Amino acid sequence: MVKVNGTELDIAGKTLTEYLATTNYDMKRIAVERNGDIVPKAQYGETVLCDGDSLEVVSFVGGG
Repeated sequence: MVKVNGTELDIAGKTLTEYLATTNYDMKRIAVERNGDIVPKAQYGETVLCDGDSLEVVSFVGGG
């Protein structure tokens, strides 16, 4: 199980790109932290999620 923004999901073994493809996140406006470290966007496809990982996905919102 992988904890994403506090919710346990059964996505271990998937890449970060595979997981994000199942969500409604705007890929241009997010940052992902895995186990306390920011994951560069260039590494999303090679970052395999492991059992026990903790992800925080943050969306940036414009305003004014």
